[in-house]
Amino acid sequence: MSATPDTPPPQDRPSDTLSREPEGERPGRIMSREIREQPDVLRRLLDTGAPRIREVARQVAARGPRFVLLAARGTSDNAALYAKYLLEIRLGLPCGLTSMSTTTAYGARPDLRDVLVIIVSQSGGSPDLVASTKAARRAGAITLAVTNNPDSPLAAVCEHHIDVLAGPEKALPATKTYTAALLALYLFVEGLRGGDGSAAAVLPGLAADLIAREDEVRTLAARYRFADRMVITSRGYGYPTAKEAALKLMETSYIPALSYSGADLLHGPLAMVDNVSPVIAVVTDGPGGLALQPVLDRLRGRGADLVVIGPEAQVAQASAGFVLPTAGVPEELQPVLEILPLQRLAYEVTIARGQDPDAPRALAKVTETR
Repeated sequence: MSATPDTPPPQDRPSDTLSREPEGERPGRIMSREIREQPDVLRRLLDTGAPRIREVARQVAARGPRFVLLAARGTSDNAALYAKYLLEIRLGLPCGLTSMSTTTAYGARPDLRDVLVIIVSQSGGSPDLVASTKAARRAGAITLAVTNNPDSPLAAVCEHHIDVLAGPEKALPATKTYTAALLALYLFVEGLRGGDGSAAAVLPGLAADLIAREDEVRTLAARYRFADRMVITSRGYGYPTAKEAALKLMETSYIPALSYSGADLLHGPLAMVDNVSPVIAVVTDGPGGLALQPVLDRLRGRGADLVVIGPEAQVAQASAGFVLPTAGVPEELQPVLEILPLQRLAYEVTIARGQDPDAPRALAKVTETR
């Protein structure tokens, strides 16, 4: 049966869990709604966006880039860091995160011939990203924009563009554009190596299951209602998740949340962790999780209030946690799932502290820097 003109196509309709949520005027309703949209966004990207992403990957691969530079701000910067891990581990391509002020403020003109520059931006409207991209093209780079806006200034100045197809995001704390960017970057890297990204097919269903476990997250949030600070740590593919979770907590609840790789945490910052310090560890099921094990042991030894987001065996050894379904999910795809309970945690902590996650102080959707 075809849809009537007034009925949105299936990929644009809200999920059943979303449609059951009363809207009203309660605080955080926009962020909550967009968290719940993520299974549909992931499914749409796999069903509709994947062929275009594979074609972009084919065109870029034909150019044979020798190095990759990634540029982004805020939440998109954490998605770019995820791409760095993918590109270095899956393809063996050396990568770096750009310092945009070298070109926009200092006027540097690096030689970027045969360099792929990937710019990740939800809006595609940040002037510094546009300016640095123009400079990269003049320097000979292959440029690729990954945005949620194909009509953006950034998309217009890049040779290639990937639309993450998340739909309008109205909440200031980005949620669905982050997971969509992760999946789009995964599909792009898989396309560069000649893969089809079929391992990602399990993500929409698993994401829906995780989002439905709101009560578990609400229980965890009670631990942090009066927290003065938090530490979030991980290693490998989980490290971008730790950084994004810290950002979400800071921009919604205003809790100073410090993110560290497990290796960096042991080099000094561990000294500030004691038996009243809340620590969240994002433990991937794979080499990154194994590399984090000595850090977990040290944290337990210091009596830290340790919450683990990860496999059941690791959660069982912590003070509390949230079990992730990692069986059959490659480690490189687990970040798409890891962040979901942490987004909800930021929401629930903010509500518990009497604040509105839809209205963070002094934040704008598009930042203007130079």
